[in-house]
This record gives sequence, C-alpha cells and structure tokens, in this order.
Amino acid sequence: MKGFLCLVLLMVTVEKTESREPVLHRVGGGRFSWKPNVNFTDWAIHEQFFVGDWLYFGFNKQLYSVLQVSQTSYDNCIEQDSIKNITKGGRDVFNLTEAKPYYFISGGGYCSKGGMKVAIIVQYYISAPSPLTSGSFPITVSSASEFPGKLYLFVLPEVILAYAML
Repeated sequence: MKGFLCLVLLMVTVEKTESREPVLHRVGGGRFSWKPNVNFTDWAIHEQFFVGDWLYFGFNKQLYSVLQVSQTSYDNCIEQDSIKNITKGGRDVFNLTEAKPYYFISGGGYCSKGGMKVAIIVQYYISAPSPLTSGSFPITVSSASEFPGKLYLFVLPEVILAYAML
C-alpha cells in the first residue's frame, strides 16, 4: 500500500512541477550588467531560479567571457578546465536544465580582479497544494454512471503524505 501511495505522490508532484512559465533572469539585473564591480551575490540572493529558467548574460565580448565552472574553480577563480564556455556574442543565454548549484565566472582575470562571478541554486518548481476546505472529503470516487466501465480515484497530496508517513 505504501508503494502505491508513493507512486501516486510522485505522479502528483511531477504534474505540479510543470505549472510555471520559464523566466529570463538578466544576470546582475540589467541589459549589459555582466561586468566588473557588480555585486552578483547580492543580485542572486534576491532571485529564485527554477528548472527551465534562463540566464541572460549581456557584456562586451571583446573584454569579458562567461564560463560555467565547478565550485572549486568558482571559489578560486580558475578558468582552466571549465565545464562550458557559453560566450558567443555578448548577449548570451544559458538554460537551467537541472536542480543543482551552477557556478559562472568571467575569464581574462576579471573573476579575481573585478569579482565577475556568480553562483546560483536552481530548484524544482512545485506549486502549493490546494488547502482542504471545511467539510470536504479528501478522497473522491466517481460514480460508475459518470464514467462507464472505469473507476477513478482522486487523492489529495496531503492525504498521500499522511499515509506515506505511517
């Protein structure tokens, strides 16, 4: 029974993760704000990043670059062995495809000289469950006359969680 309830919970969670449109985040807050002396940490802590969102890096490609790096490379401003160089034309986008931390720096020494680095944490979007209204029963079984030959069982996430914790 617990296995079935966990499966139903997973299906409800997956359904609820797709109910948000992707957002384009302008890194640093402006159209061309991937540049030295911008507090990217302050910018990032005031944003929420979800799987499917995009980062927009606007910058002078003659001077700066955007490298996706590991946490160690981010901490130490190491440009070599980057995960990905996303620099193309100075108006570059990056799709956040996984729920995990992402780390970006600029090459050319600008990471250590001008603080051109940003770390963000991407999470799955899960919409809030609907609250139970007074007098409502959390499990609904449709009548056979409404759906001949089929029986549907609808369970609210709160009920599934309660049973799964037993």
